[in-house]
Amino acid sequence: MSQSCLTNPSVTIVADTSAVINLNASGSAVAVLQALPNRVVLTDTVLSELSVDKRTGRNDAKLIRSIIDAELIAITALASLKEDHFAGLVAGPAAETLGDGEAATVACAVETNGVAIIDDRKAVALCARKYRSLLVASTVDVFAHDAIGIALGRAKLADAVYAALQTARMRVPSRHEKWVVDLIGEARAKSCLSLRSRLRARRTDATRVGA
Repeated sequence: MSQSCLTNPSVTIVADTSAVINLNASGSAVAVLQALPNRVVLTDTVLSELSVDKRTGRNDAKLIRSIIDAELIAITALASLKEDHFAGLVAGPAAETLGDGEAATVACAVETNGVAIIDDRKAVALCARKYRSLLVASTVDVFAHDAIGIALGRAKLADAVYAALQTARMRVPSRHEKWVVDLIGEARAKSCLSLRSRLRARRTDATRVGA
């Protein structure tokens, strides 16, 4: 059974800034996007948010531009959207609004009947309240896609996921925690600060019990 909710290859995937950063950090973005059967798009708002990562020195804008030039990702202009979802997502009480990149991603996914790839908890919760018919997936759903596992193989996939966790601190939804830890191994999971502390402590606890 697939671990990913991305089961419809005909649906367009609209990726948020965090998803792009995670894919770049994995070191396997090109291989992942080549294997993914879905069309992938970014809004120009997300593209403008990508820059040089001050912590790693990685130039996400340059990396994604090379992927765009290879026609693995398309760009959609926010101005081309005909519905006004974006304005409703950036104006109002803080609890009911999102950053520009996330708002543009959601607006594009809603208007195109696509899937939004968003990792931010607030954005996911807001979509669940305001856009109940919208499928919101995480970057882990991309990595967990059967086609990606076949293309990369388990060892390379594990290294890619581990790199995204270590370098970009990729968020892992609770539904994917076991899959991620089983994939990368408990020893490597201990060093991934974006995983919940109880997951990172599992190996230590098991060692103490067996001592």
